[in-house]
Amino acid sequence: MTRIAAVVVTYNRLPALQETLNRLLSEPLDHVIVVENGSTDGTGDWLATQSDPRLVVLRPESNLGGAGGFEMGLRDAAARFDPDWTVLMDDDARPAPGAIAAFRGETLPTLPDDTGAVAAAVFLPDGAVCEMNRPTRNPFWDRKLFWATLRGGTHAFHLTDAELRGAAAQPVDVASFVGFFLSRAALERVGLPDGGMFIYGDDVSYSLRLRRAGMGLLLDPRLRFEHACGSLGTDMALRPIWKIYYLARNNIEVCRLATGPVLWPFAVGFYALAWMRRSRRYPAAERGLYRRMLRAGLRDGLRGRSGRNDAIHAASLEQATASG
Repeated sequence: MTRIAAVVVTYNRLPALQETLNRLLSEPLDHVIVVENGSTDGTGDWLATQSDPRLVVLRPESNLGGAGGFEMGLRDAAARFDPDWTVLMDDDARPAPGAIAAFRGETLPTLPDDTGAVAAAVFLPDGAVCEMNRPTRNPFWDRKLFWATLRGGTHAFHLTDAELRGAAAQPVDVASFVGFFLSRAALERVGLPDGGMFIYGDDVSYSLRLRRAGMGLLLDPRLRFEHACGSLGTDMALRPIWKIYYLARNNIEVCRLATGPVLWPFAVGFYALAWMRRSRRYPAAERGLYRRMLRAGLRDGLRGRSGRNDAIHAASLEQATASG
């Protein structure tokens, strides 16, 4: 029988994790691995009281971020259980009831042989499509899609609401690590995600690496996940502001994977300009810090730096304290 494991990365979101684990442990999963990134809200103590034999808790020595957590969880799952498939998610994301059973009974029998991963359709708790988890196609690999993007903007390469709510599987090039079912074959060919990204871009870069390796990535809308995310406010501004550092830094590598050496400098320039313009979404008192984080991220991305940058976190905290 196909063995399926789940990997969940958590940090200081105990109520969300409790709901997610309750949902996961009611599904036909063989193993559930939680990477507990040093929470200070009682998460570790609560996890210690859980007795389900399928549950394994990993406690890294320091906060690895989402990227490092997924890398650690996947490595442990492969070594400990060698599952056929491993599904990834954040602590505030969870399968809709019956999603894992649907993957076993409906998705697996229909997959092409070259499939490396399957993405779920992800929705907010109110039923709206979760924009941060909307799968995409890479316009740099499709001439028609590239020109459509130049004419119509980024919506041209995003999957539509109709495709996410439909019944037919859709080939994609990028999907998020929320409801991301990863095969053993993909891990063997592509390896682990890049834990050095800390947060942001690890799922995009892994998707592109998988596709570059010749493996298929499918969106199956019959698999539904719920994501109660809260990083974006009503003004669509990313907070805390230090997150822009990792977004900018890691997207240097994402641009390289998506475009190749010829178009890469143009793509980086385009994104840098777009991100600079987004500073207008922030109050005037925050724009200087935003631009500082952006410049630092672009600089370190071009230098190939990775890992958690404690200096960035300290600078953001200092600015917030001064503003307060």
